[in-house]
Amino acid sequence: MFLRSRSNLALWFTLTMGSILVVFAGVVYYQAVLDELEDLDRLLYKKSRVMAVNAKYDLRKKQLDLENVPLLGSNVSPLGTDFLYAHWYDTKKQLVQFFGQTPEMQLTITPGFNTLKTTFYYSKEIPSVIWLRQLTLAVYQDSLLIGYLQVATPLTSVQNDLAQLRLVLLLIVPATLGVIGLAGWYLGGIAMQPIHDSYDQLQRFTADASHELRSPLSAITSNAQYGLISKSNDIEAQRQRFGKIFDVAKSMNTLVNNLLFLARHAGRLSPESLQEVDLKSELLQIADEYATQEATQHLNLTYTLPTKSLIVLGDANLLRQAVVNLLSNACKYTPAGGQVQLRLFTQSYWAVIEVMDSGIGIPNADLPHIFERFYRVDKKRSRKTGGYGLGLSIVHQIVAAHAGYISVKSVVEKGTTFQIFLQLK
Repeated sequence: MFLRSRSNLALWFTLTMGSILVVFAGVVYYQAVLDELEDLDRLLYKKSRVMAVNAKYDLRKKQLDLENVPLLGSNVSPLGTDFLYAHWYDTKKQLVQFFGQTPEMQLTITPGFNTLKTTFYYSKEIPSVIWLRQLTLAVYQDSLLIGYLQVATPLTSVQNDLAQLRLVLLLIVPATLGVIGLAGWYLGGIAMQPIHDSYDQLQRFTADASHELRSPLSAITSNAQYGLISKSNDIEAQRQRFGKIFDVAKSMNTLVNNLLFLARHAGRLSPESLQEVDLKSELLQIADEYATQEATQHLNLTYTLPTKSLIVLGDANLLRQAVVNLLSNACKYTPAGGQVQLRLFTQSYWAVIEVMDSGIGIPNADLPHIFERFYRVDKKRSRKTGGYGLGLSIVHQIVAAHAGYISVKSVVEKGTTFQIFLQLK
């Protein structure tokens, strides 16, 4: 599914960018044609003006003198001239004199530039079809029209230049399309990666949640069935079975509550839900409560708090739960005689809550995954302690909801240190 979506993204990206590229190449080619024609027209007009100024008209004799006009007068092409033909028409547009092949006797084209396709005979037996750029120029002497000059030059040089440009574009455009396709495939992969990760996480979450619920449901079903079919009158045995059902149901209730918590508190907290929280006061209450709990009797639990209050904006209950989860894990995985330390201090503009223990530690390979839901470093030990692998996920989500972050350092058999960073008010 993701491979097909990535291919579709790459295809549409390539088609879109390819269309833009083809249009751009067409515009470049069209502009090149206009530039080439403009340069040729400028040169053609310049040369025709040189010819036209040599035409003289005698007003008294009413006679036109073309003797000094290049091509028409001497009938010899001047040096550097590449005209295929030159025609002179009188004021009535009748042919007077010409150079090159025999033209039409009557001028039918209005003055200006024209592009023509014609058959030209370089020899009597070998015709050649060529494109010409023709200029028909009205010639004036002292504001008096004395005739029309028509000249033409082949477009061979322009066609050669444009052919080279077409070749370059035909090579560049497909190569660029290939690069665009690869870029689309790569960018499609980057765009699809968060969706792919979310999909994988959702699949893992669904599978893990189903697995976690299957075991307690099986335990409840087996104990209930045994109680229904058993004919024993042993009250104590029945009490034990009901106690097992109660314990399993209580465990399931904890799991469901944790899942609901993760679903309800996704994303950042709304500004209206933020209140001033005194971290020193909250951590002091937590430390006093843990000092009397049975789980900490075999440990050396200490805490270090600042002399002044540290105020952050947040939800006191959520922050309290995050610290309690970290302390609970520290107490679970620290052997008897070990040390668990709770600290609160400032670092730049951050308030830092640190929970440090001298417990079993976390392997480096597991550190990147410990905040994932249902992830357990040691599944057997977690089963024994009744964990579902959601405690650290809840901590991570609470900290993220407060625009903070959490870091962890751990050495196997030496201990683990968690630090929660929250912005000071």
